[in-house]
Amino acid sequence: MDTTMQAAIAHLFLNARTQNGWLDRPVPDALLREIYDVAKMGPTSMNTQPMRVVFLRTPEAKKRLVPALMAANVDKTAAAPVTAIVARDTKFYEYMPEIWHKPEARETFAGNPALAAATAQRNATLQGAYLMIAARAVGLDCGPMSGFDAAKVDAEFFPDGRFKTDFLCNLGYGDASKLFGRQKRLPFETACTVL
Repeated sequence: MDTTMQAAIAHLFLNARTQNGWLDRPVPDALLREIYDVAKMGPTSMNTQPMRVVFLRTPEAKKRLVPALMAANVDKTAAAPVTAIVARDTKFYEYMPEIWHKPEARETFAGNPALAAATAQRNATLQGAYLMIAARAVGLDCGPMSGFDAAKVDAEFFPDGRFKTDFLCNLGYGDASKLFGRQKRLPFETACTVL
């Protein structure tokens, strides 16, 4: 493996950390657009692209989120320059004629609610991971969170019920003094099987 590849892997995975504190440094809208434009290129099954993102950057927008957060997530979310609500579009298939080479794929999902729901959740979450990697690639830090009440987030931000929240992710420039110690990772032998 060449040194450029090693440096990229170290930056995106080995040295990257989940941030719990943030520097007071704004994230411009152009950078949020760049992150999405990179992340949208990651593969999804049948190019479904069900992820939808709401970027909360103002104190007023974040205040709407607070009632849904666990107490441990309130202060770090308030301090983060941006909080992304990563959600899935339950009717993603309405765009299939525009984004898939077989327009009839729309009916495949529209006529099978269980397939549509599973596809939306799996692929939006996958796209959310791409979004985090894209953010790290352009120099931002990430603080993904699952400590929240998704039903409350949905009621506040997606009252029509079409979008469903998968996870939240604070974005910005991390404060290294607030990092937790590096936690252990499972070894290959525990997590993987080769048949």
